[in-house]
Amino acid sequence: MRFKVNHAKDSLIIGTRRITRITMSGEVVKVKSWEEFKRLVMEKKPNSIVYNIEQNGLSPARELTNLRLIIPCKETYYVFIDFCKGDRLKETGISLRRDKTGNRYIDEKDVIQFLKKQLGENLAICSYWTI
Repeated sequence: MRFKVNHAKDSLIIGTRRITRITMSGEVVKVKSWEEFKRLVMEKKPNSIVYNIEQNGLSPARELTNLRLIIPCKETYYVFIDFCKGDRLKETGISLRRDKTGNRYIDEKDVIQFLKKQLGENLAICSYWTI
């Protein structure tokens, strides 16, 4: 996927589509529930949602894998973090998979499919590392 950052206009372009404005002085707001995150997506009508699958041994349940979702808006980033509980993520219910050695992980395809189903097929879903 090709992308470029236009620093003069503080924008990110992926392909021919402007995804969001980037501001260095923006505020970060922690979103506490999946339902609140969905409500914010409907209210703010972003062009994209950014996700990051994280390995974090410091999560409340001492699970290694969690999912961070970000709504990038003009001057505010809304961030929701979902942690593992059992064989699923606690809030979204996305299933965890196991690799050959038994380690649990979140599959990117499952995240994208879930977000498109819940938030709309036309919404761009981007991995944090592709930006």
